[in-house]
Amino acid sequence: MRVLLVEDDPELSDGIASFLRGQGDTVMQESDGMRADQLLQAESIDFALVDVGLPGLGGYELVRRIRSRQQAVPVMLITARDALDDRIYGLDLGADDYLAKPFQLAELTARMRAVLRRGKYATTQSISFGPLTLDLDGRLAALNGEPLNLTAREWTLLEALAAADGRTVPKDHLQADASGNAVEVYISRLRPRLEPAGLLIRTVRGFGYRLELGPGH
Repeated sequence: MRVLLVEDDPELSDGIASFLRGQGDTVMQESDGMRADQLLQAESIDFALVDVGLPGLGGYELVRRIRSRQQAVPVMLITARDALDDRIYGLDLGADDYLAKPFQLAELTARMRAVLRRGKYATTQSISFGPLTLDLDGRLAALNGEPLNLTAREWTLLEALAAADGRTVPKDHLQADASGNAVEVYISRLRPRLEPAGLLIRTVRGFGYRLELGPGH
């Protein structure tokens, strides 16, 4: 997807953008609401992540302008404001979802997928990589057409690797918990199940992992 991320906190913006790019998305970063509004009118955007407290033009006003132009772009507000009235106001303006800071990046992407599954934004929600097929809507995996049973954490890891389409995914984007060893454990469980079909999880030392097709596949 082409994602417009409108966030004036550079550290948070870079963190979200890096995570989404690791999943294969194209991310345009903007810190000013007015410039973001101009981009939305000039570029083809598949999803907008909008902070409420923006310089130049606030997130609420940006949403109002998007909907007044009848732009059918899904919008999620991300903000430190978690009061019920704030959430209702944002949704009533036309936002599709509202995520309060702080949040986990995995929850952000799960909510984005949920928005895309709804009515007018519905698209084919599947990822294929070689013999692997992931049905994102039903959270079903298949390898050479045969069901592949996965735990929730195995699914999350494999989805991120498949979505990257052969690019390396940084280890910290796959981190399961603070122990530092959980990713390696789940990767070691996935490898012997994928390798007979010619699908390899390659370790890129000091950086992360990527999904590859083995020789002859």
